[in-house]
Amino acid sequence: MRTFPRWSYMAVIAVTAAISTAAGTGVQAQQSPEAAAPPAIQALLRDIGMVEEKLTGLVEAMPAEAYAWRPGEGVRSTGEVVMHIAADNYFLTTPAGVAAPASTGIKPNDYPSVQAYETRAATKAEALAAMRESFAHLRAAMEQADEAFLSRELTIFGNSMTGLELWVLTTTHLHEHLGQLIAYARSNGVVPPWSG
Repeated sequence: MRTFPRWSYMAVIAVTAAISTAAGTGVQAQQSPEAAAPPAIQALLRDIGMVEEKLTGLVEAMPAEAYAWRPGEGVRSTGEVVMHIAADNYFLTTPAGVAAPASTGIKPNDYPSVQAYETRAATKAEALAAMRESFAHLRAAMEQADEAFLSRELTIFGNSMTGLELWVLTTTHLHEHLGQLIAYARSNGVVPPWSG
């Protein structure tokens, strides 16, 4: 009978365990809503996750006194930008048939209801919580998208676009306001946490 060195036997056990773990992880990932989404949505969801992490870290790093800061008359303050992000995360799901929570007062095709939400008085902690909740809502809505929705024609802000274009618009909107808040933070002496 042929024998193998003890290290070979241990290596086989380790490799088998790693394959079993990876296979189990793969099954779990296939069962998650994000993994069941079309590849384009999976990519956008990953991007949105990174943007959310940066926005959250940036808002947390901003001191309370910078929350009311604005770069000029008629321009949104730091807090207003955070509430605007939350409002649009809720509003931009409505063309996909996913209503904003009733507590927001945001209605489909009713931008004044969005403006009413984003101009609510809110502390830094309240606005940060609202933004986090809005991201959870947005992700859940995007995870429902299938290939048929991605090619469906929608009318948003009077423009025709596909479902995929809606989710790309939503993602680029978040990047726009991340850039805005980076500028606000730098203007207030705050270094974005991820930039060291």
